[in-house]
Amino acid sequence: MDYAASGAVVMFAAAMLALVWVNSPWGAGYEHVWESEFRLSIGSFDALSGLSLREWVNDGAMTFFFFVVALEIKRERVSGELRDPRAAALPIIAALGGMVVPALIYASINAGGPGVRGWGIPMATDIAFAVAVVTAAGRRVPHGARVFLLSLAIVDDLGAILVIAIFYTAGLSNLWLLLAVAMVLTAWVMQRIHVRAIFPYSVLGILCWLALQESGVNATLAGVAFGLLTPAWSVYDPRLFCGRAPRDRRHGGRGVPRRHSVA
Repeated sequence: MDYAASGAVVMFAAAMLALVWVNSPWGAGYEHVWESEFRLSIGSFDALSGLSLREWVNDGAMTFFFFVVALEIKRERVSGELRDPRAAALPIIAALGGMVVPALIYASINAGGPGVRGWGIPMATDIAFAVAVVTAAGRRVPHGARVFLLSLAIVDDLGAILVIAIFYTAGLSNLWLLLAVAMVLTAWVMQRIHVRAIFPYSVLGILCWLALQESGVNATLAGVAFGLLTPAWSVYDPRLFCGRAPRDRRHGGRGVPRRHSVA
């Protein structure tokens, strides 16, 4: 069993353990653990105080999850299944349908009632378990189906974040949101000028996450943004490198393969 499948098995085992625990006589302890406060402070900086373990998982661990998913989507868009615009459009249309149709059904049933404002709830998709199922199945699932599911996950997550930010966020901070956008734009400019060091991108990603956390927008958006910004090509076009490198070496190292536009 490979590492990815092992991770899926661990996830399902943890879910079963959680179900047994929360429905046992010790179920109160389950909620107590999730509401435990975790603090992250550096000197006098204590902006993230008061976050519970549940919030660290939802906004922290899930950010890394969507960063990894976005990396795979980026690779497929550049050199895989999603290079064809028609293939890329399919998961986008499916995700939009999966969000809009349940919301319309909910709103039509609850029209005029006190619960109509909850129309955004059925739009959510527990994509982590869906990805775990595909991962556990391994090679029995076609590669195209896996790419479709991951693409749908990204679009669904972005749609849910926009809905929450626009319709369900009362204390949105425009200043922090603009700071997060500035971090993303800075990373994009660095990519265009071929900055290859990992450290500055890591710093920008962390600052973007902190800014989104303070802005009131779901911080997992930082993982999606920086995953899609990560180059899927080397700085030199790999299609030209193997042919040109031996010739350049014979000529004393003069000249290098032309740069590829970072994608």
